[in-house]
Amino acid sequence: MIKPAARRRIFEIIQIGNTSDLPSRAFDIALVCAIVLNISVMLLETFERFAGCTPWFDRIEAVTILFFCVEYALRIWTSDFLYPGSSRAGAALRFLRSFDGIVDLLTILPFFWMSGFVAFRMLRVVRIFHLFRVNSYYDSFNVIKSVIYEKRNQLASSIFIILILMTASSLCMYSAEHEAQPEAFANAFSGLWWSVSTMLTVGYGDIYPITTAGQIMAIVIAFLGVGVVAIPTGIISAGFVEQYTKAQNASSALETSINTVLVDIDSMWLGKSAAEIEEQYHMVVVVVRRGNALMQPGPDYRVQIKDVLAVYKKTMETV
Repeated sequence: MIKPAARRRIFEIIQIGNTSDLPSRAFDIALVCAIVLNISVMLLETFERFAGCTPWFDRIEAVTILFFCVEYALRIWTSDFLYPGSSRAGAALRFLRSFDGIVDLLTILPFFWMSGFVAFRMLRVVRIFHLFRVNSYYDSFNVIKSVIYEKRNQLASSIFIILILMTASSLCMYSAEHEAQPEAFANAFSGLWWSVSTMLTVGYGDIYPITTAGQIMAIVIAFLGVGVVAIPTGIISAGFVEQYTKAQNASSALETSINTVLVDIDSMWLGKSAAEIEEQYHMVVVVVRRGNALMQPGPDYRVQIKDVLAVYKKTMETV
């Protein structure tokens, strides 16, 4: 019977981003190496010149998948430390339904089940997201996630506008060009392909208008496409400026503010997200120091042991 202290130590080791813990750091490096090896094998298998290395590729993939399986099992086994307010079964279920749990499952599933089917072979690409999950605990990628999450409503609105414009332009081009070239513009979907390739790139040249009305509409649509596609770019750029400004202010706050909290094994905040801390304790987590790295708490962040939190009390003036 493994003691709870040993289980907690395993949980600490397999947590990503704890640079101050040497075994945890070594595990992170091993995980990244396994992911890179696995993805490299997937790429090399597509080259005919490496067909003779297929047995070695299969062995490497089997070893890396075994590593992923062990990691997946350990994360389920220690999930109650990640969600301390839940039971063992409830915590395991929460992990299985989380983004990390789904990515872990889809990483190993194609190797064991129906790998001969095209759909399951395509699922192997999900292993790349496994690498994203590792990187998401570090500041650079966390900033990107925070920007997209905070600007999600504006981005959704701009994408909706782009979809409406693409649909309208595809129907217009179909109406103008169908009679002149029924093979190129056989249906509305042909016009949709043309509108996407024209608005988001410079067109591929496989479908293009030949009528005067179609060419005039193509010019207008191309100009509209440049303006519309620039909208989400501007939103994301403004979000990056805001995030880095906050990060600079938060870094100064961590160095000078007395409102810092070192999370230990008995902390009531352990396993909670920044949103849960704000809702339950009216404390705003400004920035987190994990080992030697500073990061802003994104939507997927959860407090871990030895995290140092810079917080301030949320009062009526700050609401």
